Amino acid sequence: MRVFLACLLLWSSNAALGVVETYEFSDPNYELRYHQLVDELRCPKCQNQTISDSGAPIAKDLRRRLYEELEAGASDQEIVQGMVLRYGEFVRYKPAKTGVTLWLWLAPWFFLALGLIAWGVMARRKTATERPLSTRAREISALLEDSE
Repeated sequence: MRVFLACLLLWSSNAALGVVETYEFSDPNYELRYHQLVDELRCPKCQNQTISDSGAPIAKDLRRRLYEELEAGASDQEIVQGMVLRYGEFVRYKPAKTGVTLWLWLAPWFFLALGLIAWGVMARRKTATERPLSTRAREISALLEDSE
């Protein structure tokens, strides 16, 4: 019976570890902005998770900091810029379309257009080389076939 009670106590204590963070916002608009921002910022430790999806301690700290900055009246742009200054451009899940990242956004479209142009040129060349033979060319072709 003691073993059963000990197991029951250990099993029920796991539920206490699954605490969900809840923040009380002074303005409902802050809560909407909070949820948008936690989905736009990447966890520096988890790499491919937003800070809303991550369970890492640093993500928890970032969510708390985000809450505090929203309550202090900071704009979304100020908050994101602060995170970028501290953790680098990597913290943005959607990087800004400037400088080097502009190439990352435009390169697929550039190569698609380049491929379509190359395909069109190749198709045009193929149809250009498959013209019907002239009578003189047919005569020469017939002579060559006879000589073989």
